[in-house]
Amino acid sequence: MSSTATHPERAGILLVDDMEDNLTALEAVLASLNEPLVRARSGEEALKALLRRPIALVLLDIRMPGMDGFETAAHIKRLDQTRDVPIIFLTGANDDSDYAFRGYATGAADYVTKPFDPWVLRAKVSVFLDLYRKGREVERLRTEIQELRRRVDDGT
Repeated sequence: MSSTATHPERAGILLVDDMEDNLTALEAVLASLNEPLVRARSGEEALKALLRRPIALVLLDIRMPGMDGFETAAHIKRLDQTRDVPIIFLTGANDDSDYAFRGYATGAADYVTKPFDPWVLRAKVSVFLDLYRKGREVERLRTEIQELRRRVDDGT
């Protein structure tokens, strides 16, 4: 597992796929967003990455050996510290038709079939990054308001 352009305060985009070519393609499509891209080649690696650093979004392949995407998503949604991280499932266009249903039932925010349109995927990822940033800003403002209330209550 490697990461590029990491910064401790910026949340990454977690790319999870067992195929090197798919990870490389995702990196090429998303590089222009100038956000940290974190790679994981398995569900187990993905869970470790989620616990090591802030992640704004997970792009998760469904078909992987060992822990598949559905199992990985279920684990992500069970953990308090990762349950709110949005997941976009990625899968081949000819995969089983109930994959989309299973993906959404597992907690996916979106579902994209491969081969994907790079412009569409980049646009979807951008929306989730904006939502993440706005959520962080709301948290910052909430903390600031609480501190101001505390000062008023303390008379300082």
